[in-house]
Order: sequence, then structure tokens, then C-alpha cells
Amino acid sequence: MGGLFQGIAWWILPTRVVLTAAIVLALVIAVSYGFELFSKITGFGRYDFMDAVASVIGGVLGMALVLIARLSILNL
Repeated sequence: MGGLFQGIAWWILPTRVVLTAAIVLALVIAVSYGFELFSKITGFGRYDFMDAVASVIGGVLGMALVLIARLSILNL
């Protein structure tokens, strides 16, 4: 999820590395915790805060892979 969001942000704002990383991080956190809240409110699935934490960690790792590629291409 983080890699996909970071790739889209790279396409939309190719020169704003820090801004897009901050926006994508906020989106990853919102989607990860939002999914857990959806599970809690609707009763579909099982609410677990640590699942949201694990999703954020995975999203950050995906973001890091795209950021490494992006910075190597931009030579920053």
C-alpha cells in the first residue's frame, strides 16, 4: 500500500520528495487504522490495534523502497 501510494505521489509531484512522503505516511496510517475501526464498528472481522501497527510498518517499508528508487533517479 505504501509503495503504491508513494508511486502515485511520485507521478503527481515528482520534485516534492518530503511533502509526498509526509502525505503518503498520513494516508498509510489513516487507511490502516481506518480498516481496523471499520472492523470494530461493523462487526465484520476482528478489531486488533496491533494489526494496524503491522500494516503501518509494512506501508513504511513499501514507501522506503519507492523512496530509495526515487532518490537514486533524482540523484539527491
